[in-house]
Amino acid sequence: MTFSDIFKNSFLEAVAPSLNIFNILLSMGITFVLGMFIYLVYKKTFKGVLYSKSFNVSLVMISMITALIIMAISSNVILSLGMVGALSIVRFRTAIKDPIDLIFMFWAISIGIVSGAGLYQLAILGSIIIGITMTVFTNLSTVESPFLLVFNCEDGNVEDAILSHLSKVVKKYQIKSKTVSRDNIEMTIEVRLKNQETGFINELSQRDGVRSAVLVSYDGDYVS
Repeated sequence: MTFSDIFKNSFLEAVAPSLNIFNILLSMGITFVLGMFIYLVYKKTFKGVLYSKSFNVSLVMISMITALIIMAISSNVILSLGMVGALSIVRFRTAIKDPIDLIFMFWAISIGIVSGAGLYQLAILGSIIIGITMTVFTNLSTVESPFLLVFNCEDGNVEDAILSHLSKVVKKYQIKSKTVSRDNIEMTIEVRLKNQETGFINELSQRDGVRSAVLVSYDGDYVS
């Protein structure tokens, strides 16, 4: 027996823990429970435009599939090398529009990795801390929601009248953009409402010289 044989045998024995049905069921069961916890946290903290149940279900499946892969890799070093080569050719091109969705996806993958490696206490405690943190920050971000006011008017005199009126009916405002063309001025203004009162937009649309007025909820991403 050569030194190379001794090295390979000792290395394979060190990285090939035994897998039995109990360990597999335990790991997959804990991963499923934690995946459902992610499912509930995502559903309760979702603040986007359209909730996607299929994406939420995929978070549970991602965690379980990742745990399965990690168990297979940890049980056989030869299989792990082949698995790395096989997964390296996979390309995922699904667009993630909301950064929060990316955080939940990474959370699901992390749970699968940690549970698949048998670190159940870390997976459970980490999920509880992350879930509480996500819930707290989501609730804090909705205390005062800004809005975007987009209006079109004829000239500068009408614009000055609108800004003067806004200073009286809203808590505060900030001009985001202004586009001027012949016989038309378009402005985008971030406003903070008083007691979520939106009746001023009706008065604004009835003013002489105002062609249109739109008030939309603003979550930090705006495309004009």
